[in-house]
Amino acid sequence: MPVTQFNVIDPYKYINGFGGHKESEAIEGALPLAANSPQKCPYGLYNEKLSGSAFTAPRNENQQTWLYRILPSASHQSFESVPDHVNQSLIHSKSSGSQFTVIPNQLLWAPFDFDSGSSWVDSLHLIAGAGDPTLKQGIGYYVYALGRSMDEKSAFYSADGDFLIIPQHGTLDIRTELGKMLVRPSEFCVIPRGIRYHVALHDSEPARGYILELYQGHFQLPELGPIGSNGLANARDFQTPVADFIEDYENTEWSLYGKFGGNLFSAKQSHTPFDVVAWHGTYYPYKYDLGRFCPLNAVSHDHIDPSIFTVLTAPSIPHGPGTAVADFVCFGPRWNVSENTFRPPWYHRNTMSEFMGLIKGNYPGDFRAGGANLHNTMSGHGVDTQTFEKASGMDLVPTKLMQGSLSFMFESCLMVGVTEWGLKTVASKVHQFGAIVDLVADM
Repeated sequence: MPVTQFNVIDPYKYINGFGGHKESEAIEGALPLAANSPQKCPYGLYNEKLSGSAFTAPRNENQQTWLYRILPSASHQSFESVPDHVNQSLIHSKSSGSQFTVIPNQLLWAPFDFDSGSSWVDSLHLIAGAGDPTLKQGIGYYVYALGRSMDEKSAFYSADGDFLIIPQHGTLDIRTELGKMLVRPSEFCVIPRGIRYHVALHDSEPARGYILELYQGHFQLPELGPIGSNGLANARDFQTPVADFIEDYENTEWSLYGKFGGNLFSAKQSHTPFDVVAWHGTYYPYKYDLGRFCPLNAVSHDHIDPSIFTVLTAPSIPHGPGTAVADFVCFGPRWNVSENTFRPPWYHRNTMSEFMGLIKGNYPGDFRAGGANLHNTMSGHGVDTQTFEKASGMDLVPTKLMQGSLSFMFESCLMVGVTEWGLKTVASKVHQFGAIVDLVADM
């Protein structure tokens, strides 16, 4: 069965499908009829527009959602900068060019440590990236490792970009303004820029994973071209939460944390930020089970480019057609049947940079689940000597690859730099014919 089997049952309801207009209401009749901003909203709610694109963006690219909530999101006290000693990890992940060291060496990270004392906001560590969120250009690659849920009356959002969150260990119970999602290992979710959310652990189990923050544009499904109308990640398999709200019956104190220009700010408010009773539009969080991905491959000869494993893409128009500021690629179980072919990936120098992580499974060498590696722009990489020799002489029978394994790649047209924290945590620098095996070279 291609769908991932999970140990944790998801109790929440979802709306199926990727992109397009969706609507949801927690109370019947909460959505106004035939108007977005009536003089009086049903149930005395406030209407609020959440814009993820310019008002004048083309219709097929315009992302906006109307929220109908108990109180406006603007009703909070002033934001104050969080002192450095409270959150070193996020404060020091300011994503300007000066924060990154750009080097051509291939880098390998061992599995990142858990931090039993950290909640979601404290656990975010920028490991690598490029660009500047204040200019809405580029990307940031994070790892998180938390040991406790966020405080009950707290919420977080990023004004810098969309968060693509990939759990590697432990389940995330996420309440967003638009509804709740349970995100388990082998799933991922996307929380768009500006949407507020709370992250709790499931059964108090520590959690670890990866994040791609997209500073420019939004993710979309890749075009299928000659593949046709189906395959890869099918739109019907994406899930969007349904409306769910908290109603405060008396004044309470909530802490709202905002990531803004790579810095962390906080503000107090006397009511819950999770008071959206109904919503409709095209701008919302969603999740996807990577076990539903329908892989394609060669059925005659030659190893195909890894672009055939693209789940989501964020095009970079200035860099030319077919080029992405970020591609999210996954490698899961599949058959390899190519004849007269060196089956692992060929040795390669790529104009794109490749950051890879292992969600589950084992690989030769020191690459382990919970770790990562980086092959930067034009840095040569490929399989080690032992794998090369084995692949050159093996009997080319049909082979099932990656059984029990799941890995991913963030590919970008940008030259990716590494933060000071990322360099401190590097396990080793590796070179061609070194200790590391190309991530998709599962023999």
